[in-house]
Amino acid sequence: MSGMLLATGACAGAAADSTPIAQSTATPRDAAVLAQARRVADWQLAHMDAFDYVGTFHDQTADPIDWIQATFWAGLADFTDATGDAAYARAIEEHGEAAHWGFGSRPRHADADAIGHSWIWAAGRVQGDAREARLAPIRARFDAVLAAPSDAAMTFDDGRGERPCQVRWCWSDAIFMAPPVWTELSELTGDPKYRRHSERELNATIEALYDRDDHLFYRDSRFIGKPNAAGHKVFWSRGNGWSYAGLAKVLQSLPADDPARAGYEAIFRQMSERLIGLQGAEGYWPVSLLDAGGPPETSGTAFFVYGLAWGVNAGVLDRATYSPAVAKGWAALSRAVQPDGRLGWVQQVGYAPDHVAASDTQLYGSGAFLMAASEVSLRTAW
Repeated sequence: MSGMLLATGACAGAAADSTPIAQSTATPRDAAVLAQARRVADWQLAHMDAFDYVGTFHDQTADPIDWIQATFWAGLADFTDATGDAAYARAIEEHGEAAHWGFGSRPRHADADAIGHSWIWAAGRVQGDAREARLAPIRARFDAVLAAPSDAAMTFDDGRGERPCQVRWCWSDAIFMAPPVWTELSELTGDPKYRRHSERELNATIEALYDRDDHLFYRDSRFIGKPNAAGHKVFWSRGNGWSYAGLAKVLQSLPADDPARAGYEAIFRQMSERLIGLQGAEGYWPVSLLDAGGPPETSGTAFFVYGLAWGVNAGVLDRATYSPAVAKGWAALSRAVQPDGRLGWVQQVGYAPDHVAASDTQLYGSGAFLMAASEVSLRTAW
């Protein structure tokens, strides 16, 4: 058992400068959903010291502030809000304190922004100087971008390593990694400049990658106009999961009267309608969305279940139309949880549809599962 899990168990109380989490009693939650998600959360927290259980990208997985871990911590933050569990809250706070609420070495890369989900969540739990201390690094990071915004082309070049366009949000994953963090910072601080930048850049991403006929996102420009061997457009499940979940999180942090809101809601509804028609009979979505069949895959499925359930809970989507897909998707995700709490069938790090096995797991899959559980647990109100 890792030190992280021992720490969370030992620190059941929140930090002295933190405001307590009030567990919601206004809307009862589905206890079975929360219990299943707790198994996934606890397994992942117990396996944060070594990552030999992931198939690839071990060093990147071990990076405590890069996008892979960031997605898990974002999911744990959502799950903490759902459960009111102070031990999980303390785990996030200890993680932030150890990292000094900082970021990686890529000042404009969306993947490096993603840990900001958790830092802003933790900052929202405290007041005054403590809040400002937690926000200082992200303010400095984002203010530097605002001081010199990029107009780089959104074309994703072939090759290896970081592409020139990645100083902007030129790939679908970025819609989860960055725009919600920028809008959440505006929501917490009251300063609209971060939200305005998010909208400018997100609009550019939508213009570049959203297929307005199929209502799905290409992962990046390399896939536009290049069908697969079956003659189908290539819409990667997790790539669309990142986009769909990212839009859901942006909508949660936008003011009701924000001029961009209607357009984002329209795309979210279009995607929702398309997605429920692509869900497989067993409840999973295929790794290549227009190619039915194939093995289960849980990371894309979890993001879709999260978005659909949030849409129903928020009144953005019709309950009668979309709740059956949520139920079927959640049942599929639950079947992928192994007896020890490990989530299986998670496609490994990549940028396109690829093979997946029952034993495959990754932290972003666990994070997406926790996000889904946090919304699905509210179905008792449906």
